[in-house]
Amino acid sequence: MDTNFQPVIERRPRGKYRQHSLEFKRTLVEMAMQPGVSVARLAREHGVNANQVFSWRKLYEAGQLVGGAAAPGSELLPVVVTTPAQQPEAEPAPAGIITLEIGRVRLRIEGQANAATLAQVLDRVLR
Repeated sequence: MDTNFQPVIERRPRGKYRQHSLEFKRTLVEMAMQPGVSVARLAREHGVNANQVFSWRKLYEAGQLVGGAAAPGSELLPVVVTTPAQQPEAEPAPAGIITLEIGRVRLRIEGQANAATLAQVLDRVLR
């Protein structure tokens, strides 16, 4: 795969310690995660150390490389919790499943979905 395609990424002037924006880090990590891309070459082309890109990738996969503008494709979707129609006592209520995937982490909650559980899960995940 040819890695010569370079999106416009703004960098700050070099100082004692460079501070890269979250958008710069996310963009580099997303480019590095493409099949066939050499992380060493990509890092060299953008003036950073390859080890730094790998470190950012771990943060990205753990969901810790967030803040500022939302990463492309990570927009929040509306969530609606509904209750099923009243059922006779003999039949158990249908179980719901909540599945969240962030990087390599998958959280699956099974049982009857309710607003309080969903609010707790989203509160912890969005911190």
